[in-house]
Amino acid sequence: MTSPDAHWLHTRPEVRTIRAAACDLNGVARGKRMPVGSAIKLLEDGTRFPMSALNLDIWGEDIDDSPLVFETGDRDGVLRPTERGFVPMPWLEAPSALLPIWMFHEDGRPFDGDPRHALARVQDRLKARGLTPVVAVELEFFLIDDSTRNLQVPVSPRSGKRRKAAEILSIRALDAFDAFFTDLYDACEAMEIPADTAISEAGLGQFEINLVHQPDALRAADDAWLFKMLVKGLARRHGFAASFMAKPYDDYAGSGMHAHFSILDEAGRNIFDNGGPEGTPALHHAIAGCLDCMQASTLIYAPHLNSYERFVPGSHAPSGLCWAYENRTAAIRVPSGNPAARRIEHRVSGGDVTPYLALAAILGAALIGIEDERTPPAPITGNAYALDLPRIPDSWEGAIAAFEQSPLMPRIFSDQLIQNLLMTKKQEARYMPELTQAEQVEIYLDTV
Repeated sequence: MTSPDAHWLHTRPEVRTIRAAACDLNGVARGKRMPVGSAIKLLEDGTRFPMSALNLDIWGEDIDDSPLVFETGDRDGVLRPTERGFVPMPWLEAPSALLPIWMFHEDGRPFDGDPRHALARVQDRLKARGLTPVVAVELEFFLIDDSTRNLQVPVSPRSGKRRKAAEILSIRALDAFDAFFTDLYDACEAMEIPADTAISEAGLGQFEINLVHQPDALRAADDAWLFKMLVKGLARRHGFAASFMAKPYDDYAGSGMHAHFSILDEAGRNIFDNGGPEGTPALHHAIAGCLDCMQASTLIYAPHLNSYERFVPGSHAPSGLCWAYENRTAAIRVPSGNPAARRIEHRVSGGDVTPYLALAAILGAALIGIEDERTPPAPITGNAYALDLPRIPDSWEGAIAAFEQSPLMPRIFSDQLIQNLLMTKKQEARYMPELTQAEQVEIYLDTV
């Protein structure tokens, strides 16, 4: 065992079990548990499981009539380690390690139904133009006592009290769960997830943690996927739930995943920076691409029935297609600050997204704008919710139709991924309305 991954494991003799897991279209980790003794074979040969396992519905069931199942004999894919290597799993009682993997065909071709390959494909297209995306995400989530059907904020381990109000930017709210956040930051350090600032948000028991920017979109998406897994698992160790579902409470704001990105040229210069606040033509082209693709890609940014509860005017989630400088009511925000850090903040995604697909859609849309030299409308000023603007689809069915009919989505995603995602969402849309609201919350709370 001489590889860096093998060395990592060799220097941690306390590790007792291994997980090898890939990300499916809903962001769920699919894979296997194995003893440490299987590590050599896993690292050298990878592992195998059905291609259909990355195309399951939200309940973990096969997709009806999917060509990945009976039509092809439920054929295996070959899953190999990603560049990430082993990471510890601090939310488990027994010392364990997770090896992120992604799927290939037998002949070595990437499996187009794997969301990580979808993002790699977009990043490769940018690299072919000499461009490097620099990406960071902000992830919002709720801490929830779900011991009954009546969801509520957990009792603070410090005070023994249960606060029943939102506390925007409250240090007290953070300190109420200090043990959890201390363990979370320690775990992020162990997993090499670059967690930065934490704040208390506008929802009931809602928090946000920023992840530091990365000059590698795949690494940023890995960070987000692993972070969501960590937060949910660690919360359970502390006796409550953490959820990234878009809207657990009717009366409070939902959770988003805001994505910030700039793009560097081959010389390492930010192509959005013109030395002033307005930015370059490349910035405006990228904004135009993001806006032109937004309605069609809403299914990526809002992938579940509950996602559409978040798009309520005045609730800190964008509802109109627009952009602005330093304005959080807009779907696309250009933050102020040092021109060298000029960037786009894409504010549409819910916390319930699959990070690989969301970043692929965002960067792919920006690339379309740059390639076509598209021109955006004028930036708005003031309250976007009060303006007469084209709208983000406000229903799951509308988003599915917009994604299916768009001529732009095939410029970002492979035909196979488009068809797999459509089959998945159409199947979920058939069955989800049969559930009560409480049953819907129950499936989404832990899954997304």
